[in-house]
Amino acid sequence: MIKRYTFLSCWLLLIVLTGSLAFGQTRRVTGRVTAAQDGTTLPGVNVVIKGTTVGVSTDASGNYSINVPDDRTVLTYSSIGLVAQDIPINNRSVINVQMAESVNELAQVVVTGYNSVQKKDITGSMVSVTSEKFKEIPVASFDQALQGQAAGVQVTQSSGTPGGGITVRVRGSTSITASNRPLFIVDGVPVEDGLLSSRDFGGQNDNAFALLNPNDIESIQVLKDASAKAIYGSRAANGVVLITTKKGKANQKTTFTAEVQRGVTEIVKRPDLLNSTELLELQREAVVNAGQDPDKLGLVKGITDGVNTDWVDAVLRRGIYQQYQLSASGGNEKTRFYLSGNYRDEEGIQLNNRFSRMSGKFSFDHKANSALSFGTDITLSRALNKRVKGDNFLDGVYSGAVKSLPYYSPYNEQGKLYGPNDPNYQGFPNFNPVAQALLPRFDTYTVKILGGLWAEYELLQNLRFRSKVSVDYNQVTEDQFESSQTAIGGYLESVGGRGYGVFSSGTYNTFINTNTLSYNFLLNEKHRFNALAGLEILQRQERSSSVTGRLFPSDDFTYITSAGIVDNGSSNLLRSGLISTFGELRYDYDERYLATVTARYDGSSRFGRDRQFGLFPSLSLGWRISQEKFMEQFRFLNDLKLRASYGFTGNERIGDFQFLGTWASVTYSGSSGLGPAALANPTLQWERTREANIGLDANFFNGRLNLSLDVYDNLTDRLLFAQPIPSTSGFGTLQGNIGKISNRGIELMLSTVNFNRGGFRWNTDLNLSRNINKVVELANNGPLFRGYTAEGVGMTNAVVQGQPLGSFWGLKFLGVDAATGDAIYEDLNGDGRITPDDGQVIGNAQPQLFGGLTNRFSYKGFDLNVFFQGSFGNKMLNFTSVSSINTGADLQSNQSRKALQRWQKPGDITSVPRYVYQNGYNNYHSSRFLEDGSYLRLKNVALGYNIPKKYVERFRIVSGARIFASATNLWTLTRYTGPDPEVSTLDGSTTAQGIDFFTIPQYKTLMVGITLNL
Repeated sequence: MIKRYTFLSCWLLLIVLTGSLAFGQTRRVTGRVTAAQDGTTLPGVNVVIKGTTVGVSTDASGNYSINVPDDRTVLTYSSIGLVAQDIPINNRSVINVQMAESVNELAQVVVTGYNSVQKKDITGSMVSVTSEKFKEIPVASFDQALQGQAAGVQVTQSSGTPGGGITVRVRGSTSITASNRPLFIVDGVPVEDGLLSSRDFGGQNDNAFALLNPNDIESIQVLKDASAKAIYGSRAANGVVLITTKKGKANQKTTFTAEVQRGVTEIVKRPDLLNSTELLELQREAVVNAGQDPDKLGLVKGITDGVNTDWVDAVLRRGIYQQYQLSASGGNEKTRFYLSGNYRDEEGIQLNNRFSRMSGKFSFDHKANSALSFGTDITLSRALNKRVKGDNFLDGVYSGAVKSLPYYSPYNEQGKLYGPNDPNYQGFPNFNPVAQALLPRFDTYTVKILGGLWAEYELLQNLRFRSKVSVDYNQVTEDQFESSQTAIGGYLESVGGRGYGVFSSGTYNTFINTNTLSYNFLLNEKHRFNALAGLEILQRQERSSSVTGRLFPSDDFTYITSAGIVDNGSSNLLRSGLISTFGELRYDYDERYLATVTARYDGSSRFGRDRQFGLFPSLSLGWRISQEKFMEQFRFLNDLKLRASYGFTGNERIGDFQFLGTWASVTYSGSSGLGPAALANPTLQWERTREANIGLDANFFNGRLNLSLDVYDNLTDRLLFAQPIPSTSGFGTLQGNIGKISNRGIELMLSTVNFNRGGFRWNTDLNLSRNINKVVELANNGPLFRGYTAEGVGMTNAVVQGQPLGSFWGLKFLGVDAATGDAIYEDLNGDGRITPDDGQVIGNAQPQLFGGLTNRFSYKGFDLNVFFQGSFGNKMLNFTSVSSINTGADLQSNQSRKALQRWQKPGDITSVPRYVYQNGYNNYHSSRFLEDGSYLRLKNVALGYNIPKKYVERFRIVSGARIFASATNLWTLTRYTGPDPEVSTLDGSTTAQGIDFFTIPQYKTLMVGITLNL
């Protein structure tokens, strides 16, 4: 505690001593500097008394305060990238200034944590994504909007379920068992990420960010290196994503904006499966090859294939997408506001799957006087997610449709759905996929309140104190019922075949109080200082409960109160907290030499008393080479800046109180009592990542060419890992800090104005990233197996020292013996047998290169955006093929059309072994099921037209109108044979990435819309 307050006192002493330099002036002038083009506030603008070396710089909100002698009458406002201005004072005490850009992008303002700076002053590695880049892409959540837009940020949509999980990685994965998700902060408030539901659906989760309306977002900043993110300390190792929502603009009259979007959704690609006749022929061949009679197994030509059902088509549909938004914004020199309401409704491409959201946002800030400002940001939302079972669920809808035999129909002669107890229905896997889609109720209701109240007061000239109290409240209610006509409610023996219900509820709350002191000053026109010190207290509480019921009197009674037996339930309460002090000092000499020192001192309740506190420092330097005299000859070069940073960040996201030795209720010989549940480890501490970064930023030809290049080397040690220990201890694992992981890479961002003449403009944005991930050190040299159980080798994935996370494990497939038709596997240990000991690393899911390319064209009122996104060099495990190209191991699944390429006679050259009934050797898990997952996807095409005002003004209430059309996921170039190379069955998994196990593919959206300004 003494260290923490000593650290804060040093910052206060620096501010007070420096502040004394500004005393003794006779007149005080205050104001705010904003951008002329959009009214946004501009930090870091130099305000100098003309004819002197006395000056200040604007703070993060564009505010300044300066004492001016009576004999001075002019203030000079200047900053690189802005047109300088000399403004007479004229006895005014408040002077608000609008400044125009002289060079594109240099004056762009970005949020850097607890501050805002102009892009020209950045010394760390970060990337900004404005709402203009995704405003006409119908994304359900803002993390989805990042896909392909930012170098170093890999975003994967795990499946095609609306409101479903999105995986985000910033500069690779740093942990094996702790979270690898970035820290997401909305308007200064850390928000819940990942799933809110208490259960996944076959590996697929819901997405907490789907509760936030992307249309309310102004910009997204991704902090990537230690200099940019160390101010978030123990939570920053995986990157920090800062979301800034829309605010009102100063000196803007109140405007209303109404927008309507309507469209349709459809699956991008359907699996190519066999019809009844083709499948029957294949199954008969497999039975004959096994020396048996197919007729005796019921595989009779003309009878078995008398019905031909396309089950995939039966469970899918064309969905309807619609979204409506109304917003108002405005402001003057003192008050600004933004108010919006939104409704989004999206039918999933699977029957009975739907996501609906209602949301509203209110933002308000007011400058009461020259010293005091205050404001609030509040977001309210409510969502209903009608989920369906999917992926590797034994009773999943899409997975069941892919596997089900076409010999059977979903409906009987009376048009009623077949149920599992119907004697006339014998289809695999003992349930009707159409019934499984339509009959169950899996409704998830979610309410979110995200808000904060802040106030700022100028204690001394440019010494400002800011305090903010915020809350992120999430309440989730899940209502589930499976009738007697479903697989679980009617077939599962443990529920008695008379229905099964679950009702659960959970609240997840984060309360945070942030207090900062900031001080900005300018010495001799060349030395600019920006100092910040802060104290933050965070408390999180999680409360959940659930109850289950079975043996319902009939399918008309669907709630737990009607259940005959209610004998299973749970309740939990968890609390955690974080107390932190932090500081940042920025120095700028003559806008040439830049330096930033950042540190955070965190204390977390998730670790033992001796390891609760830790320091996370960083240092970054910048050299604006273009400001040197020897660069004056290169007039085409507007800005050239070299950056370097070094520092440490942490990861404490492993759940609560895992350092404790815990006890739990146990039952032994019919009696209940207490027993040890986990071993204590008082030395448990957070993971630590050492980060080094070198970057180069360049701006040419008055903003027509912008380039940013970064090279980084990160090493994470003290991995939070459950180390296996001998079971004779009575425990299986001990939570500890073991191992190291490295991430090294290079990132390129390029922005160009290719053509701008005669009203026609063509812009291009390109970003490319290469990340090399490697497990440097583990507790032992042996592989740690993860993923799914796979025939012949054990598990599909492994964590192996010297290999990247996401490595696939299996036998190496060498081809098919042309003489016998059997699979050939590499005998790794040379013992003459194919056993699990021959398993090895056969590939990994990490891409060698990923990125995005956007071209924007505009001509008069028309504009066209074309956005490509892709990944190269990653492998995909087509685990669906284990069932759909199973070489006859069983007769219970339909087969892929690729099965027709099987070996049939000696001399056949193929990669598909012969089909032999009940023979699993040819179906061992191997590199036969591993495919190239590289792809290039036409992610979005948007065409818009701004209707000329002469036509719009005929309607008195309308001041502007725009119509547009958008299409997503239109086209994909890939060698992957599955429906979608992007999906991942185990949503968010680090060690088992890139597995396609009956995962519903993404969908394409065709949408039209209109925007009216009122």
